[in-house]
Amino acid sequence: MSVAVRQAGIQTTVQDLGRPGWQHAGVPEGGAMDRVAHRIANLLVGNQDDAAALECTLGGVALQITSHALVALTGRDITASLDGVAVPAWQPFRAEPGELLVLHTGCRTSVAIAGGIDVPMVLGARGTSMRAGFGGFHGRALRRDDILPIGVPTQLGKQMLSRLVAQGRVIADWGAGPALRPSYAIHPTVRLIEGPELRELTDASRERLFDAGFRIAPDSDRMGFRLQGHTLALTTPMEMRSAGVTVGTIQLPPGGAPIVLMADRQTTGGYPRLGDVIAYDLPLIAQLRPGDDVRFETIALDDAHTLYRHREHDLSRARHALHLRFASSRCDAR
Repeated sequence: MSVAVRQAGIQTTVQDLGRPGWQHAGVPEGGAMDRVAHRIANLLVGNQDDAAALECTLGGVALQITSHALVALTGRDITASLDGVAVPAWQPFRAEPGELLVLHTGCRTSVAIAGGIDVPMVLGARGTSMRAGFGGFHGRALRRDDILPIGVPTQLGKQMLSRLVAQGRVIADWGAGPALRPSYAIHPTVRLIEGPELRELTDASRERLFDAGFRIAPDSDRMGFRLQGHTLALTTPMEMRSAGVTVGTIQLPPGGAPIVLMADRQTTGGYPRLGDVIAYDLPLIAQLRPGDDVRFETIALDDAHTLYRHREHDLSRARHALHLRFASSRCDAR
């Protein structure tokens, strides 16, 4: 079983949940930009959370699947069709051999197929590290006529597909409702934990950081989002030793235009750290396009932990509900 790339779009890569544990060796964790969308896409087709899927940037992607498959699309503002017929996001559907799946629009769309993209493991993960040139499909973004192998679906994935075939349905009667999805917006307010150098900002700059909006610059990418609209200044110029950074760290380079580090960030940095976007809100900023606006506000660490636990609880409940749904159908069949 495989999927053929007929149009690769602006940037389509194989991604998973990253390769933690290698930052000491200078290897970024990487992984999907929107990990929540990635996890839910896998959930809807019976895969494990960390199964490899496709991350498609800004649409314009066409994929041809060679055999019967269960597919789910998640992300922001997705429109898609299967052999010319519209298919939904956040709700799995069945693809027949040879059908063409086209992603017309979207920001960063996760495309999960039951069984996952079966590329080789590198340093414990399948995701693409484009700057290092390894992982994923030959360490690069996909190109026209690439052929990607698909793994064997889990037992749950097989049951899901069998259910659709037995019902004669293309689109599943299960999916991820609005309460489970991130609250995407064109102009989101993103919460952050104060960083160690935030206190070094001038009063006027601190006010601008939290009271004024910023725009995502055109030269933003998977490594970092450059913010336009306002420049920030320190009370006194600083020279720092390099320190650890993570996804969501907001750095302030000498020019005064902040950068939000994203999935393919470097492992250390020597610029002042103004804060860290909380895990709960990372999908909101990950799904922004160049030209979109974002605002920031602070949140207490305990409150950020509470939000994180609530989302993990909701995802766990959703997975449990799907297992129960298909377990009960097996009992009925007996």
